[in-house]
Amino acid sequence: MHGDIVIPRRADATPHAAALIEGLRDIGYSLETAISDIIDNSITAGAYTIQIITETCSEKPYIAIVDDGAGMSEDELVAAMRPGSQNPLATRDEPDLGRFGLGLKSASFSQCRRLTVVSRRSGQSGVAIWDLDDVAERNEWAVHLPDDIADIPAADHLGPNGTLVLWEKLDRLTDGCSHNIAKRAEVINQRIAETERHLRLVFHRFMEEAKPLRILLNGRQLKPLNPFAIKNPATITDPVERLPLDRGDVEIQSFTLPHHKQMSKADWEDIGGSEGHLKSQGFYLYRGRRLIVYGTWFGLCRQSELTKLSRVRIDIPNSMDAAWKIDVKKSSAQLPPLVRDRLKKVIERIQAGSKRTYNKRGQKLVDHERLPMWHRIQADGEIRYRPNADHPAFSDFAESLPSEFRSGFYNCISLVGASLPVETLHADMAGKAEQIVPDSVDENTLIQAVQATLSVLVAANREIPEIISLMKEVDPFRSAWEDTQRIVAGIIKTKEEK
Repeated sequence: MHGDIVIPRRADATPHAAALIEGLRDIGYSLETAISDIIDNSITAGAYTIQIITETCSEKPYIAIVDDGAGMSEDELVAAMRPGSQNPLATRDEPDLGRFGLGLKSASFSQCRRLTVVSRRSGQSGVAIWDLDDVAERNEWAVHLPDDIADIPAADHLGPNGTLVLWEKLDRLTDGCSHNIAKRAEVINQRIAETERHLRLVFHRFMEEAKPLRILLNGRQLKPLNPFAIKNPATITDPVERLPLDRGDVEIQSFTLPHHKQMSKADWEDIGGSEGHLKSQGFYLYRGRRLIVYGTWFGLCRQSELTKLSRVRIDIPNSMDAAWKIDVKKSSAQLPPLVRDRLKKVIERIQAGSKRTYNKRGQKLVDHERLPMWHRIQADGEIRYRPNADHPAFSDFAESLPSEFRSGFYNCISLVGASLPVETLHADMAGKAEQIVPDSVDENTLIQAVQATLSVLVAANREIPEIISLMKEVDPFRSAWEDTQRIVAGIIKTKEEK
């Protein structure tokens, strides 16, 4: 007792090492987010070359990440191996990509049971090892500090300065196939292949700088994957908007990707990824130029086919982690209220560019001046597509039929329109719209359509260049344009000779 102040009793609540360190394994890292977290440390250390080296076919498989950054002294290395080595509330330098001081340990333990870190500064090396089996046996917060690095895999890749992070005992990656070397190698290699695209995307801005970051996967340099296709001249780039907040500025910039017809198939699929453009539309949140979250509208609107070309870059400094609720894995975040309100006001304009890209193209298909094969009819809250019975290809043929057959012919056309497989089309469009293409027509069918269209437009006093321009925008001519041009030229030549 000291006056009226009561000193409470205290009890030691130091966590059990074995229990807590096993718990760190299940924060929720995937292989790609775990490797990304290690690369964050390398970038913070000033590295320009990062090598990812995998050994999957030996009795003791491993994954190594080697950088040429500043390296650490032994004291700094031991501190870095301590769980919670930095306070997340502490102010970090601008290029610091760290968050909680947990990343090296929790990311590594999520994939392996033995973590070795070799760090070298000015030719002086230090080594520290966490072995979870040893921790489980001793229940001590203690790392091994070997004196010799000669037998450590991939240590020969270190230069005079840099750090090696080595993962061994890859139980999470080899679960269920640890005794089958061939199957185990297949599983690990597949996971590494899936990780490659993630790294190209997450660190693309560092890889695009004047002095670019080089990430090598087993000796092969990865190429940056810019999700905004900024090198394509058809990409629409809006001006940068700045939202000043207490802890810094938020930058917002929207992009509208080109229509898939304006990109190569390889580029289109690369940017869309395995889930396609429908799932990759939305906000791309960067923290210190490092991609944190992407392919989400944060609940502000729904993903749709018409907006799948819209992508919005949001840049925040590392001083806003708490406001954005950045998690340990740096793979999730939440919009602060002020930012959410701002984005609500601009989201319609952000999406309008993508809608224009598709609507403009759709308008060409249903413009009555262009003699479309289909009419788009919107009435009573419904949209219908109906074959254009007045199209020259139909009307000319109907005129050639005996009068008693014409009604049946037009009934067949109406039946085709009424049988349009709307549900199937919707399902396909929601998947990969770029794979849906018009059916091809044979030579005779194309000749008949060209002749009928030409005759009607010439009779309407349209000039040949205008007729060609109109036909180029509608199918079946557009999808068989070379053949259409040849047929048109032949018809014109025959008329001139007469």
